[in-house]
Amino acid sequence: MKLFYGEIADQKVIINDEEQQHIGKVLRMKDGEEIHVTDGNGAVASGKLIIEGKKAGIEVAEIKENTPGFTPSLHIAIAPTKNIDRIEFFVEKAVEMGISEISIIVTEKTERKNINIDKIRKQAIAASKQSLRFHFPVVNDVIKLSDFLKNIDSENTFVAHCHENLQRIELKDIPKLKQITFLIGPEGDFSEKEISFLAENKIKAVSLGNQRLRTETAGVFVAAWNYFNMI
Repeated sequence: MKLFYGEIADQKVIINDEEQQHIGKVLRMKDGEEIHVTDGNGAVASGKLIIEGKKAGIEVAEIKENTPGFTPSLHIAIAPTKNIDRIEFFVEKAVEMGISEISIIVTEKTERKNINIDKIRKQAIAASKQSLRFHFPVVNDVIKLSDFLKNIDSENTFVAHCHENLQRIELKDIPKLKQITFLIGPEGDFSEKEISFLAENKIKAVSLGNQRLRTETAGVFVAAWNYFNMI
């Protein structure tokens, strides 16, 4: 399947401008090839490619709307790493495994404050197409941890931290939920003050095992755990 991104509304399909350039200049696709276009919100159109000069369109044969999403839906709020490549790696792999939402959170120990969120969103779209997703994940603007906590449901929110002296439950003990939010801290972990604040907000702490994982590895681990539990 050759999947591209575009707009689908009122039985009309418009392929994204950058996608059109990719079709013509990079892939050098030919008129009449079979393609699929998704809007990233669950709709997908199938048909034949139409090439008109530098423009690319689709002769629609079928449109499917409201294709099934992912259950449980996973929202990972993760602190950015000093090396931005590591967070980009996390985004790519987590998207391939069906993550529904990503938030980049700023914590006390966060060293990198400047994030090109538009680049992250483009990477999420690219990974979605690569893995043939019709529901693209939401990538939120960078937000402070304290502000992020104002809009969460503590019943389905968990935090992974490395403080072994504090109580933590095992992943296997998390109940079956339709929506899950996971917080993952920066290099150096959440501060004890932040962990206390999370506990005061009734957010349960979770152990990811005996090994100490890097920030991006912890994110991928949680995404893989959720992928395994998907139905």
